[in-house]
Amino acid sequence: MRKAVVLGGSVAGMLAARVLADHAESVVVIDRDDLRVSGHRPGVPQGTQLHALLSGGFLLLTQLFPGFREQAVAQGAIVAPPAARRHYLDGRLKVIVPDDADSLTSSRPLLEGLIRQQVLRLPNVKTVAARATGLVFDGTVTAGVRYDVGGAAGVEDADLVVDAMGRSSRLSDWLEQGGWERPAMRRMTVHLNYATALFRRRAADPEHAVVMALKSPHTSPELAGAAFFAVEDDRWMAMMAGYADHRPGHTAEDFVRRLREQFPPEFGELAGCEMLGDIRTYHHADSRRRDFHALKRFPAGLIPVGDAVASFNPVYGQGITAAALHAVCLSTYLRSAPRLALPARDFLDLQRVVVDAAWSLSTSADLSLPHVDGPYPRGHRLSSWISRQVVAATVTDVTTARRFNDVVSLRAHPSSLARPRVILDALRANRRGH
Repeated sequence: MRKAVVLGGSVAGMLAARVLADHAESVVVIDRDDLRVSGHRPGVPQGTQLHALLSGGFLLLTQLFPGFREQAVAQGAIVAPPAARRHYLDGRLKVIVPDDADSLTSSRPLLEGLIRQQVLRLPNVKTVAARATGLVFDGTVTAGVRYDVGGAAGVEDADLVVDAMGRSSRLSDWLEQGGWERPAMRRMTVHLNYATALFRRRAADPEHAVVMALKSPHTSPELAGAAFFAVEDDRWMAMMAGYADHRPGHTAEDFVRRLREQFPPEFGELAGCEMLGDIRTYHHADSRRRDFHALKRFPAGLIPVGDAVASFNPVYGQGITAAALHAVCLSTYLRSAPRLALPARDFLDLQRVVVDAAWSLSTSADLSLPHVDGPYPRGHRLSSWISRQVVAATVTDVTTARRFNDVVSLRAHPSSLARPRVILDALRANRRGH
């Protein structure tokens, strides 16, 4: 293809641009922010919060960008093998899965900045600092993008347009304005409240780079949990999260007190470190999903990715890994030599598998929260019971924990946890545990 245009310099947009660079003569990324500037981007309001890069996403990034692991470490990121991670569930320390994949910890700006650096080094990728205002259609084909730079209007023609504008994407409006259908949007209201703080880290190579303490809805319906990761510049990044009216402390004193009183001893040790800067808070109202795959009519030359398609409860850390999987779907689609004059149905079918998996994981867990009132899918009671058995078994049983980790890191499909052998193993482990 001659030219591809990506709307949005998000992680999803950058990963899409990386894949497109293998197939297009030129790739243009349009974003309001100047993507050449490093550090926190104004267009990423959640960028100051703790972010988890699931091991499935880490693996995909190393495949998309050879040498990514080494470059991330050189910039201060921390590689956390299984032995360097401690996970608590309702105060009980979970078993270590010794052959589990490594994870990577860093701040969001470092990770996103490294991805941008890798993509913008590609000779056929360029950026335009502008506000996208609409699409140009030529019959049933998407022919370009309208944009605005300081009040001056412009048009960027394209053989393929990728929407990576995130949760607030206006693609649905633009489709409707062009005479197309709007995709149905599903919402699940969760009202998650985040608070993140930075602490000085004394050990350059800490024994435990990741410590997480999660709470089950039946034991703590409003307190989601807490975590702290080793990040660059000899810092700890700590997060607490709660639902509905439970709002983690806005003040340093309240934040430290909660770390000491509500979580395992490691959090009390963290509370004794010097806090750096202010507490940063964030509110996530709902998870959203736009069902583009279900539209009977869809223009050719148009592909949505990332949070523009589905954004999940961030407590599960799925966002970056899901974006990487969308990029893999795009790569698979383009390597099949598709006709760009036809709607990208094959891509939407591939993407739907990824979205269904991540959506079922997050929403099935959210439906256990007392303030979430559905909609409940068919068989919810049975699937919820199975899920509780499997999760409980991960505390003591390595085999079940390995299977569970593969699913939550998006390396395996959630349906794998519903196999009879898996359920029986979990039930036996729970009986032994009792």
